[in-house]
Amino acid sequence: MLKVGITGGIGSGKSTVTRFFSELGVPVYDSDQRAKSLMQHNDSIISKIKKEFGDNSYQNNALNRSHLAEIVFKNELKLKQLNAIVHPVVRTDFYNWLSQNSDAKFVIKEAAIMIESGAYKDLDKLIVVNANREQKIKWIKKRDHLLLEDIENRIQNQLSDEIRNQYADFIIENNSSKKELKQQVLSVYNKLID
Repeated sequence: MLKVGITGGIGSGKSTVTRFFSELGVPVYDSDQRAKSLMQHNDSIISKIKKEFGDNSYQNNALNRSHLAEIVFKNELKLKQLNAIVHPVVRTDFYNWLSQNSDAKFVIKEAAIMIESGAYKDLDKLIVVNANREQKIKWIKKRDHLLLEDIENRIQNQLSDEIRNQYADFIIENNSSKKELKQQVLSVYNKLID
């Protein structure tokens, strides 16, 4: 079975591209959603996060995302520490998920920091989704209701599109219509099932 990654910067449209693959019948593992779930329910992760980032990291038995974001998006070392806690558990979870989808021709693993975490090394192909800066900012504002300064901080803390593209087997440009985006997805899909 072919294991295909989808990655891209914040606001690039990874989730939209992934949804189009899902509509084509491809099983999708959303690393970011699984990480959020594991951070909420995995006792080992919870205790390590509390130890590293303080008891305020959880309130009323729920992950305090704003507290964590305030710490990690302004401090690269803290972000690396958080990733070191969460990523090994997500990797194990992904391999458990793979065994449940072993009859698929190929599967998609979506993750925002696939290259930075080294997770791309476990995959056979990598799709990078790009969007121009103005488009990213517009989508992030609409989705996350963040201030421009916070958006800029998050973009700055990620790899540039140019660096990410160096790892890509396929690049999808998300700067035009949904119809054009779907056509790009279908083109990549057809190459992957050959």
